[in-house]
Order: sequence, then C-alpha cells, then structure tokens
Amino acid sequence: MPHIVTDNCSRCRFTDCVSHCPVACFHADEERLYIDPDVCIDCSACIDACPVHAIYDVLDMPEELAPWIAINATRSAELPVIRAREQPLATAASRRAELGF
Repeated sequence: MPHIVTDNCSRCRFTDCVSHCPVACFHADEERLYIDPDVCIDCSACIDACPVHAIYDVLDMPEELAPWIAINATRSAELPVIRAREQPLATAASRRAELGF
C-alpha cells in the first residue's frame, strides 16, 4: 500500500522527505506535498524524514485520515513532481510549533 501526506504538511512544505525518496513520487503545490500512489514503492524512507509527522503508510494511518488517500491521488496527478529538497515555507517553523514538534 502506498504512503500519503496528510494535513500536517499544510503551511510547512518541509521537503526532507523528498531527499530520502528513491523514486519521484512527491508532487507539490504552493502549500504542501502529495504522494503519487502509483509511483510510491512503499519503502517508508519518507516517514521518519518528515519533521511534522505528516506521512503515513496507508495500512498504519488513523481512520480519520482516510480522505487523504484520494486527495493525494488526485492532487499528485495535477501537480509537478518535486525531485529535490527545497526551502520550507516561511510559515513552516510556526506551523511545526503549532503541531507540537
């Protein structure tokens, strides 16, 4: 099963996960990242790399996060691939603190 990016990524866009991914499965918009479920190889390298705990294996995620499966699939198909680490958003540090990380 693929991995997904959840709402914790919103207003952060930390891209540490991208630099740990062995395939190009991450896509980005101006606010967050998404994972293409058809490209993800389920290696889990991205999970520990995310400083705001936004990434889950679909099999291990809380049930209330299930809508993010479809959101990742839809948005990743519409957005460009991100292949390298980039600077997080200006709001990333405050969002991380808000999330308690």
